[in-house]
Amino acid sequence: MTRVPLRPLARILRARTLGENPDTIERENLRLRHEQMRDKSRGQAQLRLVILILCFFSAFTLIGARMGMLASTEPVEPRSSAGGDAIASGRADIEDRNGHVLATNMQTNALYVQTRDLVDPRRVATELSQIFPDLDAETLHRRFTDGRSFMWVRKVLSPEQVQAVHEIGDPGLLFGPREMRLYPNGTLAAHVLGGSSFGAEGVGSAQIIGTAGIEKFMDSRLSDPEQAGRPLRLSLDMTVQAHVEELLETGVNMYSARGGAVILMNIKTGEILSMASMPTFDPNDRPNPLVKGEPGDSPLFNRAVQGLYELGSTYKIFAAAQAMDLGLLNADSPVDTSFLKIGRKTISEYDGHNYGPTKTLSEVIEVSSNIGSGHIALMIGAERQQAFLRSLGLFSSSPVELIEAMGAKPQYPKKWPDIVTVTAAFGHGVSSSPLNLATAYATIANGGVTVKPTLLAQADPTPGDRVMSAYAAEESVKMLRRVVVSGTATMADIPGYEVAGKTGTADKPSPTGGYYDDKVINTFAAVFPASHPEYVLVVSLDEPVETSGSKPLRTAGWTAVPLAAEIIKRAAPLLGMRPVVEPAGTDALTAVKQ
Repeated sequence: MTRVPLRPLARILRARTLGENPDTIERENLRLRHEQMRDKSRGQAQLRLVILILCFFSAFTLIGARMGMLASTEPVEPRSSAGGDAIASGRADIEDRNGHVLATNMQTNALYVQTRDLVDPRRVATELSQIFPDLDAETLHRRFTDGRSFMWVRKVLSPEQVQAVHEIGDPGLLFGPREMRLYPNGTLAAHVLGGSSFGAEGVGSAQIIGTAGIEKFMDSRLSDPEQAGRPLRLSLDMTVQAHVEELLETGVNMYSARGGAVILMNIKTGEILSMASMPTFDPNDRPNPLVKGEPGDSPLFNRAVQGLYELGSTYKIFAAAQAMDLGLLNADSPVDTSFLKIGRKTISEYDGHNYGPTKTLSEVIEVSSNIGSGHIALMIGAERQQAFLRSLGLFSSSPVELIEAMGAKPQYPKKWPDIVTVTAAFGHGVSSSPLNLATAYATIANGGVTVKPTLLAQADPTPGDRVMSAYAAEESVKMLRRVVVSGTATMADIPGYEVAGKTGTADKPSPTGGYYDDKVINTFAAVFPASHPEYVLVVSLDEPVETSGSKPLRTAGWTAVPLAAEIIKRAAPLLGMRPVVEPAGTDALTAVKQ
């Protein structure tokens, strides 16, 4: 900027010429200069004021926006900024075949303590012990003050517990958000689902891992981040499962049994529509395994796959089917039922029955003759008998998708003399699970083609191997139908459903050797409808007894059979099956005149 002199020479000379005072020019120029300086200062002050206003406005706008964002989000605890491996989360849901949720995830919180931030450790310990009665105040206080800097208090909190801890108000109490596994139906299908727990844990998240059942068997699929949004679809029908569990619990209580198991399977696809075991548990609060006693006493024990039992006379149909498949006998062939002795062992009938010198093959199954079944087995021979039972899956662990099934391998003698050949024909001396038995019966009902049991929903059946002729399989189902119509399982003859099946009452082995006189394993294996088989049902009861009469009854016909009948009555309509009732003859009609 050009500075104008206060006493310009030209003007001073002119003023002197005119006789004016030169000082007036200086004062005037000084006034103008001060006015210019004042105007410039005012402009600068106004600019600064505008900038300051804009700054305050921007700051308040930013603060207001941030406050609005915080008000619209859930409160979370501060997280450490330290680096580390991310903990995988987002476990996939489990659903039944109709899309009903069996297992899902729920957002919850864990409680931990930064002890160095505790204001009043003793008060905190006392109030935490009141919120969590299983915690001891003195123990908590000692742990708060023993020098550790971090401590877990609870891995999972309910919303009410979170609020109660908030009200303590101590800055050392912190919450870590995490997901937990939730089983919304409680005990329903507990042995199938198994349960879960936490794997890798941090204050901001925790990994969910399967601990048993299908949760553990399918753990990699369920925990795969790419599969998190795709539920695992099971073959179970939740409605059928609920009815089956209700009836099984009623049956166990009614017959004072130690426990029981039920399996309902589709014979075409191998899909298990229901699998139940009693006693049961809640996977939301999975109990600890027993450290003493028999495994079957634990509610965690899945009797359907882990229970290895001598299944008694349910095995007799296998001998009959193989004899027909080999062409040794047909349904009307006579079989010796008079006497059978192997070495020093004389084979006897249940309760001392005498079925006469001979029975047809079909009648041997109908009346459940031990002697007749033994003679059939001797005709088949040990080597062929073993091969046939093995082809039915009775000598191997079930391939079903349960971690427990992998360790439940059927038990059978390494040596196979004639006495084992005979006793195996009526289900003694060999032990297998109810699921093994259901699979074998499904193979017979499927026309002699093997069926692979599965707990996963199947779009199409997996082709199996043929292990017997369609003729032998069809005739076997007809024999099983006779058992229900006029044999040992008449209580299962439900009008309209053509139930076929075989009872099995096996003496329970004693741990000290031999068998108990008053303890049995009762089993009923059923196929329905007999004319075009669709489903297999196996019911097993451990030490049942029917006491409504004058003397206790322990056979399967009085315990497992009526329970199976009730299950079929409930389940069949839910499966879309309508009873087929034959129309009454004209001689049974009554004319009514109005």
